[in-house]
Amino acid sequence: MRDYFDNDNRRFRVTLGPQELVNVPTGIAVFASNFVDEGRPPREWAERLYDVRRWTPMPSGGHFASAEEPELLARDIAAFFAGSEPAAVTSARPA
Repeated sequence: MRDYFDNDNRRFRVTLGPQELVNVPTGIAVFASNFVDEGRPPREWAERLYDVRRWTPMPSGGHFASAEEPELLARDIAAFFAGSEPAAVTSARPA
């Protein structure tokens, strides 16, 4: 997440104070193989800044999730817009 936000902040100079919240309903899919030095982000960190309505830990996929796990990502996006709660997600790839 931070790479994209850093680029936008440099371009548009957007700053938020400690008590401000982006109040757009937000869904976050946390892919298992998205390796970063900091590890997996805790949901609480995202909730400090965003109105997190959906948080889905994914069993597989990584930085290029739309290419690696397109069915998982598409189902999660569709469920977000349908307003359903996250369920146990299983890999879309056959064993």
